[in-house]
Amino acid sequence: MDKQRSFYLKATGLIILTIAITIGIVFGVDYYSKTNMKHQSKEPIYFGASYMTMNNPYFVVINNEIKSVVEANGDILITQDPALSVDNQIDQINYMIDEGIEVLFLNPVDWDGLEEVLERCQREGVQVVVVDTNIKDDELVDYTVVSNNYDAGVQAANDMMAQKDSAKIVLLEHTNVQSATQRIQGFEDTIDKEKYMIVYRENCDGQLENATPIVNSVIEKGIEFDVIMALNDPSALGALGALQQNDMLDGVLVYGVDGTPETKALIRDDKMRGSVAQRPIVMGRKAVEIGYQLLEGKAEGKLELIPVELITKENIQSYTIEGWQ
Repeated sequence: MDKQRSFYLKATGLIILTIAITIGIVFGVDYYSKTNMKHQSKEPIYFGASYMTMNNPYFVVINNEIKSVVEANGDILITQDPALSVDNQIDQINYMIDEGIEVLFLNPVDWDGLEEVLERCQREGVQVVVVDTNIKDDELVDYTVVSNNYDAGVQAANDMMAQKDSAKIVLLEHTNVQSATQRIQGFEDTIDKEKYMIVYRENCDGQLENATPIVNSVIEKGIEFDVIMALNDPSALGALGALQQNDMLDGVLVYGVDGTPETKALIRDDKMRGSVAQRPIVMGRKAVEIGYQLLEGKAEGKLELIPVELITKENIQSYTIEGWQ
């Protein structure tokens, strides 16, 4: 009898244990399912990005930083390349609004040509973060993240005057873009115009393929110069290409703005005087941080000004040649 009772007790315990395990498994599966469904039910936030051109690795770096954060959060980034056309940029921004973006990262082709589409962003509640260069009317955007572009020109001018007692200067410009205009303005405001003469200036849109023929034309016209101040590194590289073609690399100081891996290598090898380093990695991370803060109503202020530093052969050892800042 005791054996039979013991058997029933053991059998009952086993049944109870089996039921408990089954309940636990079912509960666990149900809990996981609900938790997973809750995670999956989060609708992704759509972000848009439009840069003046993706033909410049600087903007590719900024976009990659933004994209990595957006996708890590399970959200979606739509990136557009207007190829330096303000009409294309307007059409692309309208397309992204139609696609349901909540935040737009904007690098304007023309600082004064996007008023209507930015007003539409305001009407439809799209937060706008301007990246790298300003919009003329700051009231049309929610936040601006830019380098200290004026100071970039100042630093290049001060170094040039430290290297030369006098100079004849060629300026390579991009007059539709405020960041480029500020760099050239900082340079012009700083130089002693009695000793440092601007002998030629032309708009190259910040493009290498435009800068090379411009400098070749200056040389062919017999215009004497010994300094080139370029608004960015692609145009500086184009200028260097023309100088190399004409065997003039040793006689001309060339300045750019960006701090690209290519220009840092040329500075190290004493083939280019300097480039004012921007920080596209920092800029991209800051822009996307601000984008999320705007969605949460936590952004403070409206401007982030990122410091710049002139890279020359005297401080090149402080920088990684292969990468960006």
